[in-house]
Amino acid sequence: MNTVRGVLKVYLGAAPGVGKTCAMLEEAHDRLKGGEDVVVGVVETHGRSGTAARLEGLPVIPPRRVSYRGSTYDELDVPAIIERKPDVVLVDELAHTVHGEDTTAKRWQDVHRLLDAGINVISTVNIQHLESLNDVVTNITGHVQNETIPDPVLREAEEVELIDLSPDALRVRLRQGQVYGPATVDAALSKFFRKGNLTALRELALLWLADQVDDGLEKYRSEEGIKEPWAARERILVAVGGGQKTAALIRRGRRIAGRIAGRELLVVHVLAADGPPRMSPEQMSEARSLTESLGGSWHVLSGDDVPRTLLDFATTVNASQLVVGASRQGFAQRLLMRSTSATIIDGAGDIDVHIVAVDPPATHWSAPAPSTSLSPARLATGWVLATILTIVVTLANLALGDPTAHLPTAIMSFVLASVVVALVGGLWPALATAIGGALLLNWFFTAPTHTLSITEPKNIFLLIVFVLVAVLVAQVVDGAVSRQRESQEARRHAQLMTELARSVIRDGIGIQEILEQIATTFGQDGVALANVEGTTLVPDYEVGIRIESVTLADEAFSLDDQHVLALVGRPLTSSEQQLLEAYSGRLVSLMTQEQLNRTRTQARQLEAANSVRTALLTAVSHDLRTPLATIKTAVSGLLLDDVDLPRDAQVELLRTIESSSDRLDRIVADLLDMSRIHTNKLKVKAVTIGPAELVAQTLRHMDPSLVPPSLDERVPRELPAITTDAALMERVLENLISNAAKHTDSGVTIDATQDGERILIRVIDYGPGLTEESKVRLFTPFTRFGDTTNSHGLGLGAAVARGLAEGVGGTLTADDTPGGGLTMVLSLPLTITPATTDSVPTPAHETTTVGSAS
Repeated sequence: MNTVRGVLKVYLGAAPGVGKTCAMLEEAHDRLKGGEDVVVGVVETHGRSGTAARLEGLPVIPPRRVSYRGSTYDELDVPAIIERKPDVVLVDELAHTVHGEDTTAKRWQDVHRLLDAGINVISTVNIQHLESLNDVVTNITGHVQNETIPDPVLREAEEVELIDLSPDALRVRLRQGQVYGPATVDAALSKFFRKGNLTALRELALLWLADQVDDGLEKYRSEEGIKEPWAARERILVAVGGGQKTAALIRRGRRIAGRIAGRELLVVHVLAADGPPRMSPEQMSEARSLTESLGGSWHVLSGDDVPRTLLDFATTVNASQLVVGASRQGFAQRLLMRSTSATIIDGAGDIDVHIVAVDPPATHWSAPAPSTSLSPARLATGWVLATILTIVVTLANLALGDPTAHLPTAIMSFVLASVVVALVGGLWPALATAIGGALLLNWFFTAPTHTLSITEPKNIFLLIVFVLVAVLVAQVVDGAVSRQRESQEARRHAQLMTELARSVIRDGIGIQEILEQIATTFGQDGVALANVEGTTLVPDYEVGIRIESVTLADEAFSLDDQHVLALVGRPLTSSEQQLLEAYSGRLVSLMTQEQLNRTRTQARQLEAANSVRTALLTAVSHDLRTPLATIKTAVSGLLLDDVDLPRDAQVELLRTIESSSDRLDRIVADLLDMSRIHTNKLKVKAVTIGPAELVAQTLRHMDPSLVPPSLDERVPRELPAITTDAALMERVLENLISNAAKHTDSGVTIDATQDGERILIRVIDYGPGLTEESKVRLFTPFTRFGDTTNSHGLGLGAAVARGLAEGVGGTLTADDTPGGGLTMVLSLPLTITPATTDSVPTPAHETTTVGSAS
C-alpha cells in the first residue's frame, strides 16, 4: 500500500528569539490535547527557560549521540521516529547541519525522509537561512550565513506561519536575557540585533511571505479556472506605444501605484506581429530604464490584436488597474475606426482603466521614411538592379513583336521585376521600378505608341492596376524581408546575450575577457575601459588600438562618474548600442566586484597586520623579558662583591647566561626569517647533499639540550642526493626535532623515503598529537599550543619552517602518527629550479650552518 506523504508546516521568523520554537511547542500541546500522537524529535532550547518550560509534558524521542571531530552531538534519530510512527513530529531548526559522515548533510533532508514515511512535521527556520537571500542578508548584517536551505524546501511546505515581532520588542526581550546569556547581550545588540538590521530582516520575511501567499492565490485561480482578476494586491499595468508621452504614462502609473508596500507597477509594450515596430530600440531602452528606476518591471509582448494582447496579459498577472494613452481623434476617424482605448474599455471587465490623453492626431500626411536596415552597398545594388531589369524587361518584350499585342505579358514582367528589386534593394528601388515600368508601358506598349497619351480606357485601367499591384507587392515583399532581417538580428543579439549571460556565471571571466568579446562582436579596432581625467583617458584595461583621449574615440559610453567605455572602429547601429549597454552593465558589475575584493583584501590585510602586531607585542613582552631577566640576574650574581661564589656556581651562572643568550638568538633569528619570508627576500644557497648526511649534520649542530634523549634515526644512506640550501634545511629539521622532543616522552623517529622526484623526510613523535583544526593553525605565526606561559619561543617555529621549506621549492605538512602522535613531513625536490636559487658550487662538507631554530 502506498504511503500518503506527510504534511510540512514551518514557523518562519525574521531573527532568532522572535518565538518560533515556543509557538511550535504551544501548537504541539494543543494537538496533544486534541488526541493527536505528537512527539518531539529535536528541539533546541539554547538555554532559554521559557522554551524548556514549554517542552515539559511532551513525549520526546531520544536523540542519536554522534561523535564528530572529538566532540559529541545530539542529532535527530530518524529511524527511531519512523519506527515509532507518530502523527506529528517536532523538528527544530530546519537549516541545521547534521554532524557525522554517515548521515545526510542537512536536517531538512532528514525532514524529507520523515515526510516520505507519511509523518507530519512541524519545523522552524529564520529568513536569513534561505539560499536566495543569503547575499542580501550578508549585505544587511555583515554576517555570512553558512547554514542555508534551498528555497523550494520552504516553498513546498503546505503551511508557513510567520512569527512576527517588532524590532523594539525583540531588543527588549534580548536585554531581559530571554534570547542569549548576559555575557553576549551587549555584543548582540551592537552587531546582528541592531534595529536597522532587524527592520530589514523583518521586511524580507514579510515580503517573502506575501509573495508566497500571492503564488498560492495564483495557483488556486488556475486550478479553479477563475479568469477574472482578483485585486488582492494592487497591480498597475501601463501600456506604452512609443509616442512622445511614453515617459509621462509611466510616471502616471507610478503616481497611481504610489509608494505603498505591496503595490506593483508593470509597464508593457506590444509589438505588432504584422507591422513595423512602433518604438525604436533607443525609445525602448529609455522606457525600460525609467520603469526600473521607478521600481517597476518592463515587459515586451507580441500580438496581432494589440487590445486583446494587453487584456490577456492584464488577466494573467491579475492586474487591478490599466493605464493606456489615447490620441484625440477627429470626427471622421471616430466614424471610420474604433480606437484601441475604446476596445480595451469594452473588454476590461473588472479592471479599472485610466485613459490619458497623449499625442494629437497628425494633421498632414508624411511619406514613410526609407528603410535604414539595409547597408549602403545593398541599397546601391538595388538601384543598379532596378535600372538594369527595367531596360532588360523593356527590350525583351519589344523583341516579341507587336508591342500593343503583348501588353499583359509586359505588365507581368514588370511586376516580377519589382518583386526581385524589392528582395534585393528594399521598398524605394522597387517603387521606382514600378513607376518607371508604368511610363515605359505607356510609351512602348499602349496605342498610340511613343507618346504618353492612351486612347483605350481599358489600357488606362490596366496601367493603374499594374502600378497598384506592383507597389503593394513590393511593400509586402520589403516588409517580409525586413522582418526576416530583424529576426536574424534578434537571433544574433540573443546569441550574444546568451554568451554574456554565460560569462556572468562562468568562473574566470573578467573585464579583459569582456573587452575582447566586445572588440570581436562589434568589429572594433580598439576598446578601452578607462578613467577620465579631463579629455585624457587613462586605461585600466584595453584591447587593440590604444585610445588616449575622449576625442579620439568613435564611441564613448559613461559607466559611472569616473570610468568610460571607449571604442575605435566602425559606427554602431542603434540596436548594437542597446546591446552594448548590457555589456556595460556587466562591466560595472565586475568593476564593483573588483573594488569590493580590493576593499575586502585590504581589510583582511589590516586585520592580519593588527593580529600579528598584537601577538608580536604580547609574545615579545613575555619571551624577550624572560631570558633578559635571567641574564640580568646571573650577571648581577657574578658582580656581587660581598659574595665569594664557588667555581661551580660561577660556571652554572655563565651557562645560564649562555643558554638564555641562545634563546634570545633563536627568537631574533625567527623574527628575521619571518620578515624575509614575508618580504620575499630569502636568499637560497644551493649545495648538493645526501638526506642521511643532512640529518646527521643537523643533529651534530643542534644544542644537546634540544635533542630528544631517545632518538631513532632511520634515514637510508642509498637515497639520492638533493640540491638544496643545506643551512636552511638544517634550521627546518632542528625546529621539527626540538618541537617533537617537547611533546613526547616516548622518543622521536626520523626516517626518509623517495617519492618520484622528491625526498620525504619525516620527524615522528608519539605524543598526544593535534586535532585537524590545530593542524591548520599550527603554521599560523604566533600560534602556541598547551600552556603558553611555559612555552619557549614566539610560536613562529612551524611558520618559519614552512616558509624556509617553500623557499627551496619544498613543502611542510602535518599528519597523524598511526597509534597517536604527530608526523611532520618535509618534502624536498631533488633539484631546486634555477629561478629560485643563488647557486654556489660548494661541496656539501664545506657548508656553513646558520644558527639554531626554536
